[in-house]
Order: sequence, then C-alpha cells, then structure tokens
Amino acid sequence: MKAYPFLLVLLGGAPALAQTTAPLAPADSGTFVLHKFEQPIGKETYRLTRTAQQLTYDVSFKFVDRGSPVPLRARLVVTPTYEPLRLAVKGRTSRMSTINDSIEIRRGQAYVRVDDKVTTRAAPEGSFPVAGYSPGTGQMLLLRYWQQHGRPASIATLPSGSVQISRDGQDTLTFQNKPLVLERYVIKGLVWGNELLWTDQQGRLMCIITNDAEGDKLEMMWQPYESLLPTLIGRAAGHGMRLFTAEAGGQAAGKGKAVLAISGGAVLDVVTGKRLPNQVVLIEKGKITKIGAVGQVKVPRGADVIQAAGQTLVPGLWDMHAHFQQAEWGPAYLAAGVTTVRDCGNEFSYINAIEQAINSGKGVGPRILKAGIIDGSGQRPLGIVRADTPAEAVQAVQKYKANGFVQIKLYSSLKPDIVQAICAEAHRQGLTVTGHIPDGMNIYQGVRAGMDQVNHLPYVGSVLKRNADRSYNFTDTTSLRAFRFLKEHHTVIDPTLGVYEMMGRSTQDDITALEPAFNKLPQPLQALFISMGADPKEVAGFKPQFLSLVKLVKVLYDNGITIVAGTDMVFPGTSIDRELELYVQAGLTPLQALQTATITPARVMKQDKQSGSIEVGKQADLVLVEGNPLEQIQNLRRVKLVVKDGRPYDPAAMRKLAGYQQ
Repeated sequence: MKAYPFLLVLLGGAPALAQTTAPLAPADSGTFVLHKFEQPIGKETYRLTRTAQQLTYDVSFKFVDRGSPVPLRARLVVTPTYEPLRLAVKGRTSRMSTINDSIEIRRGQAYVRVDDKVTTRAAPEGSFPVAGYSPGTGQMLLLRYWQQHGRPASIATLPSGSVQISRDGQDTLTFQNKPLVLERYVIKGLVWGNELLWTDQQGRLMCIITNDAEGDKLEMMWQPYESLLPTLIGRAAGHGMRLFTAEAGGQAAGKGKAVLAISGGAVLDVVTGKRLPNQVVLIEKGKITKIGAVGQVKVPRGADVIQAAGQTLVPGLWDMHAHFQQAEWGPAYLAAGVTTVRDCGNEFSYINAIEQAINSGKGVGPRILKAGIIDGSGQRPLGIVRADTPAEAVQAVQKYKANGFVQIKLYSSLKPDIVQAICAEAHRQGLTVTGHIPDGMNIYQGVRAGMDQVNHLPYVGSVLKRNADRSYNFTDTTSLRAFRFLKEHHTVIDPTLGVYEMMGRSTQDDITALEPAFNKLPQPLQALFISMGADPKEVAGFKPQFLSLVKLVKVLYDNGITIVAGTDMVFPGTSIDRELELYVQAGLTPLQALQTATITPARVMKQDKQSGSIEVGKQADLVLVEGNPLEQIQNLRRVKLVVKDGRPYDPAAMRKLAGYQQ
C-alpha cells in the first residue's frame, strides 16, 4: 500500500545518566522494541560473538503488522574497529516485500548477491554494506563505523548509494525525575529524507525514528526508556521541519512581497466549469482580493507580478487520504500543487507537532485536516489508540476533539457496538467519521452505525454482484441496491485507485506509465517502487477486477454518490495526479475529476466558504500549471508555481528540498 525503506537502530547495554565520554564496549546481546503508531509490534535481538579478528552479529528481527508476520534473519561481520567484512540478510521487510542479499568484502573487492543476481565490483574506500531499513543492528554498526573513522561527510554504501551522518545538537529529557541529555544525529541517504536518532552521552543509541518499507513511521526504542518515545516522536517532527527551513532559507518559508499578482493566465472556475482567459488575480494577506481581466484590474505598485500567459490557474489540490509520516512529505506535496491534505491516521504527538510547525511558519507543507485513528484489540490491530468498550470509545473521541482533530477514522479490528459508540460520540462532538469497514461488518452495517465516509473502493465492491472473473456486475439488483443505499445515506467514498494499480502492476511493466517523473525520485524511493507489484502471472488474474474498480468510480458518480480523491501515499505528492488520471480513464470528464480534488472535498469537510475554488475572499491556495487541464488532465503535472496562504513556492525548490533529483 505504501513503500519506502529503513527502520531504526539501537545499542545494547544500560545507558548511564552521568555525562561521560568513556569508550563503549559492545554488549554480548541486545534486544530492541519495534513500534508502529506508538504501539510495540515486535523486537529485534542481536547476539555478538567475538574473536581477536572480528565481531559477528547474528540478528533475529520480527514484527507483526496488522496480523501479518514480518520475520528477518541477518548476520553482520566487522573487525574490532567496525571495518565491514560480510553482510547476509534474508526474510521480509514488510507485509509485501522480501529481501535475500549478501555482500562480502575481500581485498578491496565487493562480492554482491541481490536475490539471484551476483556481481563483483571494486569496494570504494570507506564504504559500508547496508540492507535497507532493516535490521536495525546494521544501522547501529554504520553509526559506530562513522564515529570511529573520523566522522566523514559521506559514506559510500553497498550495493549502491551513499549516506551522510551529522550531529544536530542535544535534547534534554526527564527520566525518573532526573535530566537525561541525548545527542541528536541526522542520517540522510539511507532512505528517503532525514532520519533522526539519539544517543546518550556515552554514545549508546537510544532511539531512531524513521519509516518502514510501507511508508509508515516506525521507531525502535530501548525498552527501559519506552516512556520517552512520545516525547521523542514530537521532537522528531519539529526537528525534521526545522531542517527544511535551515536548508532552503526564505524559499522554504514561501516569503514574498505584500501583494502578489498573477497576470495573463486563465482562471479555472471549478464550480461553473468555465475557464476565463487573460485574467489578473491579486493576493494580499493570504486572501484572494481581486479577480478580473487584464487591463480592468489595477496591479498595485511594488507588487510581486507573476506573468502567466499560456498557463492556467487552478485551486490548490486536496489529497483526501494522506499519511504525513515524515517531514519530507511537506515540500513534496507543495511541489505537486497539493495545498490541503486529510491525514487519515497518524501518531498523535507526531501529527500534532507537524501541524504546529507548518502553521507557525517553522515548517513547510500543506494545510492538514486531522482524522484521528481508533482501532480495537482484534486480529489485525493498528495504532496505540484502542477502544474495546463504549467508555473507551467516548474517551478516545473526546481526546481527538480536544486536540483539533476534525474527523475520526475507524480501523479494521473494531467491534460493531464500539463502531456505533464512536460514531454517536463523534457526531455529538461535531466530528464526522470515516475509515475502514471493520472485520465482520459490511458497508451497510458501517454506514447504519453512523459512518459518514468510507476509505478504499473495495469496501463498496464487497457488497456488489460479481462476475466469474471477479469483476463487478453493475446492473444486477444486488449492486443497484448498494448504490441506492449509499446515495440515500449521503455516503462519501475515497477510492484510492492508485494504490490498487500499484499493488497489481506487473514488475516487468514500465513504471513511468504510473509516474512519468520516476527517474527524478530520490534513489531510495526508486529502489522500493521499482519492485512493488506482482508477478506477471498473478497480474493477469487481478486485471479484470482492477479495471472493474476503475469503472466503479464512474458508476458511483453517475448514481449521485460523492467521490473525493485520495491517494493513501504511494508516490509523494504526485499520486494525486495519477488518481485523477484514473478517474478520467473511468469516464469522468477532466473537470469532474478535478472537482473531486478541489471544491468537492472542501464541501465535504465544510471548508468550502474559505477553500476549494478561486473566488474573492477565499484563501489564496492556488496552482499555476502549463496548458489547460480541461483538455488534458495530465497538464496538472506541469506545475509552474504553487501558492498556499498567499505565499508563493517554487516547485523545483520544493522538490530539491524533498531530495528529488533535478
């Protein structure tokens, strides 16, 4: 469903509170707790065997993600000064990805095996073997290597790539009523973006916060200090955003003059469908103040004027199924013209800190509407916010409401009576409810229990009549009943078609059909996405169902059921473009598709008085694109300028900030 690499790392032994720089002797073994959504989901344990010539780390890594085991075994061999000798790793790195790699370094040569492909190459001086985000012990040894070899600016990694490690300062926390001073480091290049890690004053690793191989945030925390994890998660959000503003200066903050004028381009009115040529749009104090033809609107002296001839101004795009899992998503969204996202479930302290950083101008990213996730203790639980009784349901909803969340997201392990309790309290608090249809329920039961919206189109498909090839029969009475039900209950559907296209693609197909700018993605993302999909034989069996899912979007639309565009991540930012392209493939017009990512979600989220269209008095959230997206929806990818809250952002600068290749 999502995919990027890395996990975390930690060091064994008991961290001392005393401030000392005493040399660190490796422990014979160490066990670290893996967390997703602040919930412990597994462990990584290493055992160290010493000889005079080498240190051998045997690693057992396993977590269970929503009922699916993800086991991995590894062996890492280094010299006593952490010069690498061998790495072998085999197993799973996520519910949907596997690894079977080995690297051996002898006399300056690297012997590399990746799955069934074997190569030999010169090992660059100062290089280190890595296997992606897991096991964490590999990153532990990488850090030790860096520390013992002069802290080089860059380390070449095998089989490919390089990483940069730097010290970023200190964080002082309170543990057992005593101050605990942690050293903070940044690792860049092992996976997409900046990873933050902390050590104690003896150099022992306490925590690393990063994303796993599905793009979900994942942490490793030394077990005795788990109570500090929520604090470090919040710190990670703030520090991650700070790193962006430090790197990009004024451009990251979107600084500009008091008045911004966009002149000579066409303005697309997504409410009426009209495209008005040769217009001037004036923006001041974050609002649209005037719209009119060139020559009829006076541009104030000293205004920042953007000439837009041959281009079209469209409202800022909405992604109604985001998971803002790392700070890099902020500029990636803006680069694609996404100015508002609905975050469909996140770590409580992390998303609050991200939102605060963006809103205060200390970070870069779109406007965030938060949907707080709640799950139960069933077979496939996710997240730390659980509700197994009506009282717990009420308490969880009230906590989210008190912290500025506008919606509740249900997950798969909730019981029917708890779903009803959540919906009742959410509605009492003025919140709407979206999410998965929990296990053991169908969409009829979920909506009757109070769900206002549903994420993922297959939940609709599950109650439709199927043909022999698993495609849907849209004219059968069973299907027609479902359409009537959803319309009568004003149920909003967030299809996430792009996710299913990605999961069902043949790994032998050209991935640029899904993402034309694939070759400019950060290298760690390219490595992950290129392997996402299925065997060509499996793809053939899935294709009729996927094509039927695409058609279902048009059928729902024609039956008066509200569609809002959401991506569930995939390619950062630009997946919203692919989602809309699939809607046009389904039969929607480019205007209808564009409305699902502008005025329609604004109406659904009760934000249409201030957002969703280009009108005087509304927030200045705009995207300037080359060409006319009403002629070719693909023109939405040709972003020239993004304006959020009246501040202009250069998409090329935002891509650079997010680590994209230029």
